[in-house]
Amino acid sequence: MEYLKTTTEEQNDTDFPLYLYHHGKNDHLYEFLGSHKAMLDGVAGYVFRVWAPRAKSVSVVGDFNEWNEDANPMQKMVDGETFETFIPERKVFDNYKYCIKTQDGRTLLKADPLAFHAETAPETASKIYEIDGYEWEDQEYFDNLSKKNIYSSPVNVYEVNLLSWKQHEDGSYLTYRELAEELVPYVKSMNYTHVEFMPVTEFPFDGSWGYQVTGYFAVTSRLGTPHDLMYLIDQFHKSGIGVIIDWVPAHFPKDAHGLYEFDGYPLYECSQWDRMENRSWGTRQFDFGRNEVMSFLTSSACFLFEKYHVDGLRIDAVASMLYLDYDKEPGKWMPNIYGENKNLEAIAFLRRLNETVFLRFPYALMIAEESTAWGYVTKPTSIGGLGFNFKWNMGWMNDVLSYVALNPFFRMNNHNKLTFSMMYAFSENYVLPISHDEVVHGKFSLINKMSGTYEEKFAGVRSFLGYMIGHPGKKLNFMGNEFGQFKEWNYKEGLEFFLRDNYEMHEKLSNYVKELNAFYLAHSELYDIEDSWDGFEWLAANDADRNIVSFIRRNRAGEELFAVISFSGAVGKDYLIGVNEKGKYRLIFNSDDKKYGGTGSLKKKLFPAVKRPSHGKEYSIPIDMPKLTCLFFIKEPQGKKTVKTAKAVND
Repeated sequence: MEYLKTTTEEQNDTDFPLYLYHHGKNDHLYEFLGSHKAMLDGVAGYVFRVWAPRAKSVSVVGDFNEWNEDANPMQKMVDGETFETFIPERKVFDNYKYCIKTQDGRTLLKADPLAFHAETAPETASKIYEIDGYEWEDQEYFDNLSKKNIYSSPVNVYEVNLLSWKQHEDGSYLTYRELAEELVPYVKSMNYTHVEFMPVTEFPFDGSWGYQVTGYFAVTSRLGTPHDLMYLIDQFHKSGIGVIIDWVPAHFPKDAHGLYEFDGYPLYECSQWDRMENRSWGTRQFDFGRNEVMSFLTSSACFLFEKYHVDGLRIDAVASMLYLDYDKEPGKWMPNIYGENKNLEAIAFLRRLNETVFLRFPYALMIAEESTAWGYVTKPTSIGGLGFNFKWNMGWMNDVLSYVALNPFFRMNNHNKLTFSMMYAFSENYVLPISHDEVVHGKFSLINKMSGTYEEKFAGVRSFLGYMIGHPGKKLNFMGNEFGQFKEWNYKEGLEFFLRDNYEMHEKLSNYVKELNAFYLAHSELYDIEDSWDGFEWLAANDADRNIVSFIRRNRAGEELFAVISFSGAVGKDYLIGVNEKGKYRLIFNSDDKKYGGTGSLKKKLFPAVKRPSHGKEYSIPIDMPKLTCLFFIKEPQGKKTVKTAKAVND
């Protein structure tokens, strides 16, 4: 409980958070601004603090004072910009807002920017809430996490929209605690390592999918309380699954109760004409050059790590922050002091953000959704990087999805779309994303992107996902892709799990993804080295006529995994896979297996190498390569018959 300061010495102690705040270095802002339990002259209540530098006056209004703007006035603190008051006998879940009188006579009712809880949309008031008090049970998870090197560990992310993964029959949402009962075991059973939530910070409009945030310290009350979300994350951690949350520091909506012109004038948004607004999104852009905004956003990120125990943040729309001319026509933007289109203030903010997060939470995943060729996104700030540790590979995603959408007859002329990503695969630490953005707005679901017949679409998904697992980079797949939902994702509806439960091909695809994910976990060759050519070697990068790629993945122990992926609509007769040594090679994963919905044409498991040069190797393995198939081989150890398989992991 906080005690309000009455002596000069105590007042100086209170002023220190303000000093840090105004210098952009208060990353614990959630402990100071907002509403907090407090004691004044032996009376318990809550202290309220809010930054509103140009307000003529501010008061706290709520159910407890019948929204009377004169009942609980606030006084300016020593900085002359922050307002404070103490209200006795208040309780958790009381609704409140700040009543702000502007210099030009307007009255604004604003939600608390630092509130921990809010009314459920469409209502917009903040709620008093005690964020502490949840008893976490994930210490063992973090003890194990501290022993891992994330760069050489498997990362396979299941991206989920919590409001629409599954719904009740009446269309109502599953609560955080209901999701703990259903989503956690599902993600675990499918052998994913991480789950990523689309934004859960409070937002007013469901159609924004959470990307237009009004509460940067409040998780959405649509699904329960903050402690309920903590319980959900706790259950994921107890199952060994990491939790990543989408976070949106680029912009915010213009809803009247939110950050928009908070004290009657641009405050959190930039006041400069060309930087204030993102017109395409109808939102305001943060003023990254303002110290108070830097403290606010950095504190929001740290708050999610500290209070919600998240493993990482996926930072949305980084490109829109970095470029002054992002989505702007010539003449609609002003260059920086060097005459460039770089947003120097945003760059400084992102570096400060990452430095602060990694100082406090060394295990953090800080993942940039950055869609351009900006350099050094995942390099340290000490050498001029932005300081993230991972970046979404949007180039790989766009190239490969456009390739698989083609009729196989035309793929030979677009073969570079499969292979070009290896030209830059080690320039950053990448995540390969097949996200929600790729299955909406007429882009088709993943399975409906595939060319061909019904059966060929499923085969296409299997070969595509096999290539994704084999390609260097961490993995991310959006919900519904794993069982072949034909409809595009609709935020208003739950996934069509009835397809998996009632139709053979969907059930088999689900089992395929489950076992492919297990295969990935079982083979460090697929994730141990992802920052250099030491972990990857092309066998056939240019076999465009047959729509086939083949390569070797290696781990630090020198163990090799041979991958061959066909995107062809025809069987590749007598296809040669180049190998260095004679001996027998075991087929350990086959996407064309009948149990996955394939043809099962390959009956053999062991293939002897013959002395026929291929792919620059002295020996080769001849096979009849099934169409639209992904195969993985290892060299059979002499005198040993057991190998790592997906089934062994599942067992």
